[in-house]
This record gives sequence, C-alpha cells and structure tokens, in this order.
Amino acid sequence: MKRYYVIVEGRVQGVGFRYFCMRTAQELGLTGTVRNMLNGMVEIYVQGKEPQLFVFLDTIKKGDRWVQVDDLTTKEVSLVPNEKNFTIIYY
Repeated sequence: MKRYYVIVEGRVQGVGFRYFCMRTAQELGLTGTVRNMLNGMVEIYVQGKEPQLFVFLDTIKKGDRWVQVDDLTTKEVSLVPNEKNFTIIYY
C-alpha cells in the first residue's frame, strides 16, 4: 500500500475533473480525496496498491475530452489507516 499527494495543473477546473478522478479511483478500489485549489490547480490524495495507483495516475494524465492535464506532480506521503472511500472535498 502507498499513498500519494498529487498536484494537477491544466484545464482541470469546471470540466468535471474531480468527478473523473473519483470515478476512476472507485473503479480501481483506491481511497483518498480530491479538491479544487484557489490557484486553479487540483489537489489529490490517493491511496492503494501500487499497480492500481499507476493506472489511476496514467488515466487522469490522459484526461477525457474536456480535461487537459499540463503537469502532474506526485509525492509519496504517509498512509492513512482505515480510510474507506475516495471523496470530493468542497470548500
């Protein structure tokens, strides 16, 4: 199990990107959170088995017809024990 902190830049707000991330994570059995940042980027914490994490990151990099990811940075962080879901955080 690993957990990554991910920052995504590009056309990622106002295009359904958070829902795209949530749906992809849920399909892969991953947990974590996704939220819009005030600077136009999106912040993701994602946790799970490494093969599924790689598929998740590759999928969100590709985006969909509305999403365009220009840059994606990842950093491994500490696991969150007993995390059960992947959710969108609204502010």
